[in-house]
Amino acid sequence: MKIACSLALLASASAFNTPFSFGKSKGAEKLSTPFTVDTIPGALAPFPNVFDPLNLAGKADENTLKRYREAEITHGRVGMLAAVGFLVGEKVEGSSFLFDASIHGPAINHLPQVPVPFWAVLAAAIARLETDRARVGWVPPKECPVDKPGLLRAEYVPGDLGFDPLGLKPKDPESLKIMQTKELQNGRLGMLAAAGFMAQELTDGKGIFEHFASS
Repeated sequence: MKIACSLALLASASAFNTPFSFGKSKGAEKLSTPFTVDTIPGALAPFPNVFDPLNLAGKADENTLKRYREAEITHGRVGMLAAVGFLVGEKVEGSSFLFDASIHGPAINHLPQVPVPFWAVLAAAIARLETDRARVGWVPPKECPVDKPGLLRAEYVPGDLGFDPLGLKPKDPESLKIMQTKELQNGRLGMLAAAGFMAQELTDGKGIFEHFASS
């Protein structure tokens, strides 16, 4: 996966964050409706609400539900990048200018071949972006009630960190909800795809394109 997989790790911290915004998200607006399983994006037929067989969302309060959604969006974005990283990393193997084109084999074996200094740079970038994300979405710890650790800002919409360089975010609430649902669905697919790629490569040690060629 080379740099693409590393970017996926970076995205796990940034989650569409931008290093130039601090404090409240530029794109966040105070929620006009309660954040409940009946109102949040991501529900598609045949399920009347979100798919929740263990009733985790149904038992959660608003802040906990928002944290669940924040985690789902973050992991979904990482999953999408990781799935692309598997395919791109293996496709350009041996021909990329990165790391002198010395990284080879199935994508799950790429990261251990990356030089150690790269990990220091990646760790520093993740620390910066995670700090930025916390400032955007979370109430500072010293301002949180003792019984509510990890409290999200009231105006914060999970996943909305104000990063929209192309101005794609709809202004109409209904159109925005549709776009959010599309992102969630693609993110869920990305997580499943990345998990499938890893399981397949761990099983027989072959790259994804090797399986395509032999099928």
